[in-house]
Amino acid sequence: MSKKQLIQVQNLFKIYSDGTVALDGVDVEIREGEFVTIMGPSGSGKSTLLHMLGCLDRPTSGRYLLQGKELQLYSNDELARIRNQMMGFVFQSFNLLPRMSILENIQLPLIYAGVSEHKRKKIAMEMIELVGLADRGADAEITKLSGGQKQRVAIARALVNRPKVIFADEPTGSLDSKSGAQILSFLKKLNDQGHTVVLVTHESYVAAIAERIFYIIDGKITKDERVKSRNPISDDFNR
Repeated sequence: MSKKQLIQVQNLFKIYSDGTVALDGVDVEIREGEFVTIMGPSGSGKSTLLHMLGCLDRPTSGRYLLQGKELQLYSNDELARIRNQMMGFVFQSFNLLPRMSILENIQLPLIYAGVSEHKRKKIAMEMIELVGLADRGADAEITKLSGGQKQRVAIARALVNRPKVIFADEPTGSLDSKSGAQILSFLKKLNDQGHTVVLVTHESYVAAIAERIFYIIDGKITKDERVKSRNPISDDFNR
């Protein structure tokens, strides 16, 4: 059975006020349940593209269809609702609030969604168990966690609203090889469970865990490659 189209962008441009062209006529189509990577060198436009796909920024021109619906016509409030309900985000720098506990950080999207205190705590505890942090304790301080543990908190936070698609921007970039491999393995597991995963990387070994790779250089997609033999992931994966 063919997968349904989730995201389609056509002739997408992002041009900043100083004239810098970050995206130059990009065409991308992503289907439900795919694991895709966007790969390119520093400054290639890969993170800008992820921000566009994740509705974190608006393009200068071009079309964006989400499940067949035109996104450019949505208001900022509607886009915020889409991000909260349909999308989860994992970043290299974690973007966690250091003065909050594991539990408090994970609950944040549920607070914005208006979920009751009892229910959001229950869901957050389930996520803590899911990402393997139950032994650290829900009240543990973020500042006392390792990089790999912080990224697990970030993934748990990304999952609390059960999003259709997970966007990960260099999620292993700040981690040692063992922690990085564990995070990649977890993202692969989420994909196996039905989540669409869009991962940005400049590392070929990270890109190769996906079933599809978009290569981007100077804001242009130069290749859309189907991966015939996906890389296995092991804890001793070497950079």
